[in-house]
Amino acid sequence: MSTLTVTNIKATGETASRAVSGVAAAWVNFNARNTATIRDSLNVASLTDDGTGLHSVNFTNDMNNDDYSVTNSVNGFGVVSGAMTEINSYNISSFAVRGMNPQSSYANTDFETQSCATHGDLA
Repeated sequence: MSTLTVTNIKATGETASRAVSGVAAAWVNFNARNTATIRDSLNVASLTDDGTGLHSVNFTNDMNNDDYSVTNSVNGFGVVSGAMTEINSYNISSFAVRGMNPQSSYANTDFETQSCATHGDLA
């Protein structure tokens, strides 16, 4: 059996490559409280604060189409049981995410830690 060792991977037809260690097309971990701040990311150019609990994640390299998948999670204010997020919109250059607190009738909430991972084809 042979071993293939690579440091970057690019699917046929993609113009941007990604590190093998970051199999997701993009991911981000950010603090949404007060001034939204990216802690760490891959293929994320910036984060836009669109209001309480509302953020847009902007890609460095666009996705091939808007049919990609985003998985996200939140944590904040200690442990918020049932805290949740939803993706409000997808386009090739960004997606919008909303954080909600079930302890406040699912009001929009800026959580201390929010993480999103994107899987799909890069343009």
